[in-house]
Amino acid sequence: MSRYAKGARFPMGRPVITPAAQAILDEVDISGVLLLVRHIHGDWGDLSIEDRTSNELALLRGKRLLSSYELPGDRKVWIITEADRSATTILLPNDY
Repeated sequence: MSRYAKGARFPMGRPVITPAAQAILDEVDISGVLLLVRHIHGDWGDLSIEDRTSNELALLRGKRLLSSYELPGDRKVWIITEADRSATTILLPNDY
């Protein structure tokens, strides 16, 4: 059995969510799991072409990965996977 989820481009490690990110996702009724699935499948969300390219290079070089997803109410969440793939965190930009 593969150590990746089916179709995933990298292992996410331990999933983590900050309390503030969980509160916002609950408020807008969006599942953090669905955002994690998008992230590990390489759907980087609302990033510039430069940031998307940076993620593609990071996949090859074993560097940190970042996704950004717009939420209702002009808010956003980030998802960051550590370079060593030990953890993936859902957070608000001001949690960083």
